[in-house]
Amino acid sequence: MSNTPAQKSGFKSFPRNFWTVIVMEFFERGSYYGVMSVLSIYLIMSPGEGGLGFSKEGVGAIKSTITPLLYLLPILAGALADRFGYRRTLMMAFTVMSTGYFLTSLSTSYSLVFMSLILMAIGAGFFKPVISGTIARVTDESNSTLGFGIFYWSINLGAFIFPLILVPYLKGIGWNYIFIMAAVGTGSMLLLNLFVYKEPPRPANTKPLSEVLKGILLVLKDYRFVLMIVIYSGFWILYFQMFDTVLWYLKEYMDMTPVNITVNRFLSLFVENPDWKFDTEHVTVINAGAIIALQLVVSNIVKKTPALPTMIVGIAMGTLGMGILAISTYAWVFIAGLIVFSIGEMTAHPKFISYIGLIAPPDKKALYLGYSFLYGVIGSGIGGILGATLYVKFVDEMGRPGLLWFIFSMIGVATIVGLLLFNRYLKPKQ
Repeated sequence: MSNTPAQKSGFKSFPRNFWTVIVMEFFERGSYYGVMSVLSIYLIMSPGEGGLGFSKEGVGAIKSTITPLLYLLPILAGALADRFGYRRTLMMAFTVMSTGYFLTSLSTSYSLVFMSLILMAIGAGFFKPVISGTIARVTDESNSTLGFGIFYWSINLGAFIFPLILVPYLKGIGWNYIFIMAAVGTGSMLLLNLFVYKEPPRPANTKPLSEVLKGILLVLKDYRFVLMIVIYSGFWILYFQMFDTVLWYLKEYMDMTPVNITVNRFLSLFVENPDWKFDTEHVTVINAGAIIALQLVVSNIVKKTPALPTMIVGIAMGTLGMGILAISTYAWVFIAGLIVFSIGEMTAHPKFISYIGLIAPPDKKALYLGYSFLYGVIGSGIGGILGATLYVKFVDEMGRPGLLWFIFSMIGVATIVGLLLFNRYLKPKQ
């Protein structure tokens, strides 16, 4: 059922509720990626430098808990939102999320920080399905593609702007202000929810939680689907290193002076004596910026190519990007690795979603697509602890970061081999 006036087209075809949730998504994702762009550095830095002085293994345990929650909770949250209302769910999500960020800004002990970040993850997990659900309810076949395109654009715009502009400024005042920024960014959305957002029409038949659980069992019985998720999650073990081991490597090994000189020469055309410095938050900026700049181009190139082979090419590029980090510690080589990885990500992931639609039974496509993000649960659950353990072993103890990136590249190669075998022996009949 659509609320979109049939006579309108393009941007004018979207009602106010659509733009309301796009603003919510921008601020929520901006807050999240603003925090995630520096969290792993803040947690391990010594208190003298403004950090908390936790161990890398301890940070790995935190990341392997909170990130899987973000991917797992929407399964439950979507069913609850359908039953109790989207506005109520958003009220709870923003309150819990904002409280989690604020408590993190005040906490210094490992257990309190861990619990505060779990609160944040619970709020974010309940937020996710409400936004995509609202967009699905206020669009139709004529504007759904554009609507979800704007939705994904807003995610990357938030991930680009917040770490680029707000994080460096707030870091200069105090690292805890980054979490306060996120608390304000998400907490202020309560006002938008109260005074602007309108409850969309609920589905005639909402699913009871028992049916949601039955859906999980139904999907997990399909060995081909489960195997695809497990294989594909190997690539996401690599992706989640961008928020942990890559940041530690940048901070401890990289000299970004060549990049700084080039950027400051450019900035000097507009301002006097610029003093810009490449720092950890800019890893997230490069990833989001590359997607903003190139996603439409890449999508256009691969729009008619078969899903699984294109996924393999994308993962091969991501693996190459990770491998480039092993080649040299030269600043521009590091930047090149990040960009190549990002191109691989934007090539592989849309085709993964398309492929899940192919292998799903015709009457269960929505169900399968709903559970397809279990790749994130596995990838982040393994990636946080594995990355921290390998970093301590090969970088901190042995001083051989090249070996670390080689091992992660081999995980990428194993993922490619797994998909090739899947394509050879388990490819669905067309």
